[in-house]
Amino acid sequence: QVQLIESGGRLVQAGGSLRLSCAASGLTFSRYAMSWFRQVPGLDREFVAAIIRSGDSTFYPDSLKGRFTISRDNAKNTVYLQMNSLIPEDSAVYYCAARMGNWWYTDGRDMEYWGKGTVVTVSS
Repeated sequence: QVQLIESGGRLVQAGGSLRLSCAASGLTFSRYAMSWFRQVPGLDREFVAAIIRSGDSTFYPDSLKGRFTISRDNAKNTVYLQMNSLIPEDSAVYYCAARMGNWWYTDGRDMEYWGKGTVVTVSS
């Protein structure tokens, strides 16, 4: 059974930083590209970051480039999202997702597995 478990979400002040983690089990992690998405209740899910299997290549939407960094540790079956200079608009539920393959997957409909999310709240 595949499980993706996110952690690290919490309340943080604007300008602060957070690192989210997503621990994977039940799959051969190194065969999967990983992505992060976020969603505010009532709004569409938004792509945040993607990383290929090796971790050598990443992709971000222009709106988040420079503040967010995705990375992975295949030995630990974990993908991370470092978020800096947080603003209230970053408040959302953050989800990690996996898809077998070796590309940047930016559309949630392409993902095979999802975690249950971790809540990030940025106060002004």
